[in-house]
Amino acid sequence: MIAFGTSGWRAILADDFTFANVRLVTQAIADELQSSGAGGLVLVGYDPRFMAEKFAAACAEELSRRGFDVQVTDRDTPTPTLSVAIRATGARGGINFTASHNPPEYGGMKFSTANGAPALPEVTRRIETFIQRRMDDSTLAVPITTPGRIETVDLREMYLAVLAGKVNGDALHHRPLRVAYDALWGTGRGYLDVFLRSYGWEVTTLHDWRDPYFGGRSPEPSEANLAELREVVRRDGLDLGLATDGDADRFGIIDRDGSFIPANAILALLTDYLYRSRGWKQGVGRSVATSHWLDRVANQHGIPVYETPVGFKFLGELILEEKIFLAGEESAGLSIHGHIPEKDGILACLLVAEMVAQRGQSLRDLLAELSRSVGTLVNRRIGVRLTPEKQQQLRQTLEATPPESFGGKRVLRLDRTDGVKFFLEDEAWVLIRLSGTEPLARCYAEARTEAEVEVLLESGKSFIHQ
Repeated sequence: MIAFGTSGWRAILADDFTFANVRLVTQAIADELQSSGAGGLVLVGYDPRFMAEKFAAACAEELSRRGFDVQVTDRDTPTPTLSVAIRATGARGGINFTASHNPPEYGGMKFSTANGAPALPEVTRRIETFIQRRMDDSTLAVPITTPGRIETVDLREMYLAVLAGKVNGDALHHRPLRVAYDALWGTGRGYLDVFLRSYGWEVTTLHDWRDPYFGGRSPEPSEANLAELREVVRRDGLDLGLATDGDADRFGIIDRDGSFIPANAILALLTDYLYRSRGWKQGVGRSVATSHWLDRVANQHGIPVYETPVGFKFLGELILEEKIFLAGEESAGLSIHGHIPEKDGILACLLVAEMVAQRGQSLRDLLAELSRSVGTLVNRRIGVRLTPEKQQQLRQTLEATPPESFGGKRVLRLDRTDGVKFFLEDEAWVLIRLSGTEPLARCYAEARTEAEVEVLLESGKSFIHQ
């Protein structure tokens, strides 16, 4: 069964991610689009993974056969760039061939609808139904129609022009900083670095060439993967280190002293900064796995907090409804009011750069200031790889009677929005959920101290393995 997870369909290259299955999924997406009208424009992009441009070409051929005009990007392209272009061109939707931050052996297809947002579950469920129909009946006819045009397009300048309207250009221009940017061999190269240089910033770019193996690891801007960026920042005395993942929809941040700043801390800082600098009065949105530090900042400013399941598509709906000025996920996803309903790692890095330039302080100093105002919470997660049998066993465990305590803290209540979130004493909590993109169980924990979080994560791991 080909199934869409948290962010599209992902599978192992040459195992399930094959040309036959790519054409099958494309046909099902075409079925979904044609259920509400024939023809129109569809955008197709890809990331630097092995054969990604070939998969994109096969997808474009299938869409053309179904009567859609298709624009294929001329190079590997960030997911947020495709989202901006969908909205700007009035396209019916877009398909990006990317497995985001997953390991290099994965391929993936992200389908975005006409509003530039990741397809919601009701849409992907219909696509899965169309896939199953075509799997059950290989003779199912493909409607005969006049083939659509296939063109190659460059979307970079369109996207960079949109970004220019989302950041404070005066702040960037009047206090240019010295930064390093790690593209992690992904699609962000030639985007974030070029943008900052246009404002007079000195940018050292790392890993700015295509490597389908991403240096032999996952293209995730995590602390473990940014050791080289950290060393460059420290060695050269730079103001900031910035990074994006494989399709540039996630961000990673290094402070001037080489410290990795977790996404939860960045989201708390930007919530406060954007509220003060932009004057926006809507609420903030976060996933169920994201730190309640955002809640503390929001409460200080008297603005509401909206909680969603994991998956940016749910936060994107709040942006479209104009209920929030910032949407954030602990997995380093962010977007803002007036921008796309999709996470944008390039924009996130630019907003951090703007904040540091405008405030004239290091991120550590800004965090210390925020902590004096609203206190501090520590949040971490771990991933536990599971066999299919263990995944099923964990599902049953999560549905059973919950434990009375975690890590010595009493369970006060449960939240089953996504997985099971155990609310504990002293503002602590533990969330356990199955990953929507990999065969993993994820355990998230938050408490007032690092030591408490360590105990909670160990208790969570034991719960998963029981």
